[in-house]
Amino acid sequence: MGHRDRTCSGVRALLASMLALVVWVALPGHAQVVGEEAELDRLSAKAEEALANEDAEGAAMSAGRAALMAAQLSKRHPEGSTRQLWQATEHLYRSQEHGYRAMALFRRAGGELPASAGVCGSLQLANLELRHAQDRLTSPSLADTEQPLPPRLQPLRQTVEDWSIFLDSMQADFRCSS
Repeated sequence: MGHRDRTCSGVRALLASMLALVVWVALPGHAQVVGEEAELDRLSAKAEEALANEDAEGAAMSAGRAALMAAQLSKRHPEGSTRQLWQATEHLYRSQEHGYRAMALFRRAGGELPASAGVCGSLQLANLELRHAQDRLTSPSLADTEQPLPPRLQPLRQTVEDWSIFLDSMQADFRCSS
């Protein structure tokens, strides 16, 4: 088994575990959401499905649409904690959009290591958006005990943590400097 095969196998294993995590996180609340939140969940599931089918570009497009939907939701919720939650969600989906785009670029370039500057640049953008999501999740309005915490908060925190590990792994696999 060559190095490229091991790298592809490692990336596939990571993708499968991320898909399982997203399905596990999304299913409990899926039946309870309505309207735009349901559309957001649908777009997220569509991105994960595209990724499972090795369509990283399709996954990037769906994640980008989910980010737009999260941005709309944040504008419609003026209260602090809910607004912060949707802003963090938007940044997470932007991070995933850039991460998936990096995967698509890597595959399109033939999977040669080290990855191109374009692939590594997309991963840097993904990490930047992830940091924005992490910052939103640690904001004082989400720590305010006066307001009840949004039900999506804990699953979002877990997804952000898992996505961070996944991005670090991609950066190492693609041999991009940090």
